[in-house]
Amino acid sequence: MFNSHRYKPLIYLNLKVLFQRTQPHMFCTSQSHSLTVSYLINNLGFTPQSALNASKRHRFKTPHKADLIIAFFKTHGFSHSQIASIVAKLPKILSANPERILPKFQFLASKGASTDDIVLLATRNPRFLHSSLKNNIIPTYGMMNTFFESDQKTLRCIASFPALFMEPRLPKNVKLLADAGVSNSAIRHLYRTRVSVLFSSDLRKPVDEVKELGFDPSSVKFAIALLAKKTIRKSLWDAKVDILKSWGWSKETTSQAFRRNPLCMLSSKDKINEVMKLWVNQLGWDPLSLAKIPWLFGYNLERRIIPRAFVLQYLLSRGLRNKNDDLSTPFYVSEELFFNKFVECFTKERSQLRKIYYEKKGCS
Repeated sequence: MFNSHRYKPLIYLNLKVLFQRTQPHMFCTSQSHSLTVSYLINNLGFTPQSALNASKRHRFKTPHKADLIIAFFKTHGFSHSQIASIVAKLPKILSANPERILPKFQFLASKGASTDDIVLLATRNPRFLHSSLKNNIIPTYGMMNTFFESDQKTLRCIASFPALFMEPRLPKNVKLLADAGVSNSAIRHLYRTRVSVLFSSDLRKPVDEVKELGFDPSSVKFAIALLAKKTIRKSLWDAKVDILKSWGWSKETTSQAFRRNPLCMLSSKDKINEVMKLWVNQLGWDPLSLAKIPWLFGYNLERRIIPRAFVLQYLLSRGLRNKNDDLSTPFYVSEELFFNKFVECFTKERSQLRKIYYEKKGCS
């Protein structure tokens, strides 16, 4: 048990100076405030300023409950620094009842969570400790387990996104997706990649938009398209469409490209424009051909697209490659495979191709 009443004189002196600088009357008029601040400094290693900030959010008149909860955490594998981190994020935890927290730990342990797993979850998002076991934790866990189909995978997702237990919109949005025919694998993809989409207050509209674009709700690509639609605000989406139109793409061409690879619209306006400038102005290639390989917008321009494109241009200019050949393969294969297939295999031109590749890549 912590000795909560032995406060160091130096600490009191520092606190007095601190309170005089910020709120002169508070140190003298709020006994519970000063007790809370002193407790945080002496027992949890808070700085005077961080203790003051925490005490504005929660304070107590006696240290009894705080002693109990800290002792509880220690007996359940939490280190001193982890306890301090939890209190800094959620000061009112110092007045919590350990008997209400223990069943939550026991529930997770019954699903296979280790002590380290539980400590990590509570440390990352202490609000979980105040979440209702009956109304939030158990139902949310059960719903997630439906999609992940194993306790191990469900726990792994929860460890990555502890806020899942506290988000009231989650069950409603998951039901909305399921009712729209979205498959378990697609919903699982959202859990793993951008779970914040499932916290949205207006999910129905982008779901309808993605369906109207022709995406199959049972496919994972539907989830990727939904992610893109929900991530990009309408004004930015329209601005990107306008850029593509300026390069000759029609609205339908843009939709086709998006259906092929929804992530293409996550590229910035500048990136889309720079790729188009290279493709059309420098290489002299058809801008519409990019609609067939829209994932190209996601690649690094300087390190991947430019050096490979100029190697291909050289091969085309020498008649070593047919202009009707597939354009996608040279860009998506690994660097080693690209080098073997488009540089090293041309014995006579090998030296020049190497020079082009490394110069365009910015290598000496």
